[in-house]
Amino acid sequence: MEINIDLLRYKDQLRVKRQTDKRLIFDRIRKKWLVLQPEEMVRQLVVEYLLEERGYNSNRISMERGLKVNTLDRRFDLLVYDKDVKPYLLIECKAPQVKISQAVFEQVSWYNSSLQVPYLMVTNGRENYCCWMDYEAKHYRFLDAVPDPE
Repeated sequence: MEINIDLLRYKDQLRVKRQTDKRLIFDRIRKKWLVLQPEEMVRQLVVEYLLEERGYNSNRISMERGLKVNTLDRRFDLLVYDKDVKPYLLIECKAPQVKISQAVFEQVSWYNSSLQVPYLMVTNGRENYCCWMDYEAKHYRFLDAVPDPE
């Protein structure tokens, strides 16, 4: 079940600048300027949505950090923690031209194998999906909204 989120409505809130031949975007979580790539734009729009519309706390959002999956080093896009500082919502962002496919769901599920978060989300800025994970029953359920912060 796709979630209808208009992420582009937050585009005017993003800080973008040109530096020589590069366009940069300010990351308000990491508090630094980054090269503006399509996936980075989606990541920053999702952050704005989480903070402005959903009421998430910026101190509980981690971006592009490393994690070990089996023996491999990987990097997640966004990880949101709950009030007890436990991983709560894992978000995989793709560039707008990347179709949200089974492979994208498998990627975020693979990353989640070491985190075991209750909620997973995938987005390319146009398509948005979120699901709740039931580890005991070994199944998941798609949601019609991003979960409230905890």
